Amino acid sequence: MQNKLIKLVAKSARHSKNQIVGAVRPASYLKDLSQQQVGTGKTVLITGASSGLGEGMARLFASLGYNLAICARRIDRLEHLKSEMMDKYPDIRVECQALDVSDYDTVFQVFDAFADDFGSIERVVVNAGIGDSRRIGKGHFETNRRTADVNFVAALAQCEAAMNIFRAQNNGHLVVISSMSAMRGLPRHLTTYGASKAGLAHLAEGIRADMLLTNLPIKVSTIYPGYIRTEINEGSKPLPFEVDTDTGTKAIVAAIEAGVDEACVPSLPWSMVSHAMKHLPLQVMNKLS
Repeated sequence: MQNKLIKLVAKSARHSKNQIVGAVRPASYLKDLSQQQVGTGKTVLITGASSGLGEGMARLFASLGYNLAICARRIDRLEHLKSEMMDKYPDIRVECQALDVSDYDTVFQVFDAFADDFGSIERVVVNAGIGDSRRIGKGHFETNRRTADVNFVAALAQCEAAMNIFRAQNNGHLVVISSMSAMRGLPRHLTTYGASKAGLAHLAEGIRADMLLTNLPIKVSTIYPGYIRTEINEGSKPLPFEVDTDTGTKAIVAAIEAGVDEACVPSLPWSMVSHAMKHLPLQVMNKLS
């Protein structure tokens, strides 16, 4: 019993150290992992991988030695990414499939097909989402409904499909990409978007709680990205604490590799901002959002 306790404490200490290093020096942390090729023989499935954060994560996971199972609506972009990654990293395997995550039945079919094809899926990143929402009560129900559907209901389908695979394997790592907008109810165009991402974060926490309750060796991580400039939002005005895609995706992948339960990324300043967001009066939040 004592030896088990010592091993558990030692493992927890190493885990915490990795999380601190990954948060403070994500680029350096990932460089070390790349040299170790920590992903060799493992497969990561990423939805929404044809652009933005999904594409950036796929590139970084490939550099760590992971096989890639990538899916999105734009198959032409996935095929291009597949060709590029296999040329750059000839020792990995990359497979892609077209997927609209709002087609729930197809989500299960595509995930299961990837699992059968690769033999196992070690990690699933629920990344596909949209940010197009409008003020409530202004006649934009369909826009808001679509955002809630893709960001929460479709994400639920992805979590269900992933957990089916992980339970059958008795291992796995589920990662959901939420948003700093999930920290509080926000006004204007962020209301539905933030609510959908908050729902996703609570869903992931519930799954994590269930894994603790049932003692299954399945990890669940929730990532809260701050403002990250990607091709999707490149035409919008500069935002507070904004970082480029490379910086943002490195912070995300470093947090995932460190095995966090939850992480605001990049850690500085968003870990501190998250605490402020939870306690500031709504009048102050309105001025900041």
